[in-house]
Amino acid sequence: MDLTQGSHQEKTNRAKKMMLWFGMLSMFMTFAGLTSAVIVSKSRPDWINNFEIPQALFFSTIAIVLSSVVIHFAKKQITAGNASQGLILLIITLFLGLAFVYFQFSGFNFIRESSGVHFTGPTSNVTTSFMYILMVLHLAHLVSGVIVLLVVIYNHYKQRYSNGKTLGLELGVSFWHFLDFLWVYLFLFFYFVR
Repeated sequence: MDLTQGSHQEKTNRAKKMMLWFGMLSMFMTFAGLTSAVIVSKSRPDWINNFEIPQALFFSTIAIVLSSVVIHFAKKQITAGNASQGLILLIITLFLGLAFVYFQFSGFNFIRESSGVHFTGPTSNVTTSFMYILMVLHLAHLVSGVIVLLVVIYNHYKQRYSNGKTLGLELGVSFWHFLDFLWVYLFLFFYFVR
């Protein structure tokens, strides 16, 4: 397919999709670099090998995977012309995203309270510092994802995704799926490489 062909709108849409993909790739490379640093740091004598993953992080994983499934069906309903069903599913996705954030903070609190280890200071160590950095960085991306989701809900409510003009919806859904993939990657990483 020749990327220089098509109408001005088609070219603009392709450019926006490519920018999103480049952005997501750069975010993934950041996390890949940080997880590589974790692997290298595991050889340190102060590394905690028996680190317990909080149960809240299991629940947060379930919430974000469910949200990804729900937003997929929301997109299908919207593109099929079922606006009210799509809106309900988008709102469910938003609540699942907020549940994810809640469980993440519960996980932070568990780590801090159960181990007595903090991000910085005399009770900090390299293991929990890496975990905090990765989780906070992902939460920052998820906050941007929630903002994107709110914009998608607003635009859908204003009926801006009609007549085949669903670029904003497509970009929002792609970004949400990326956030889901990124968290599952981090969760599995910490589960198997601790």
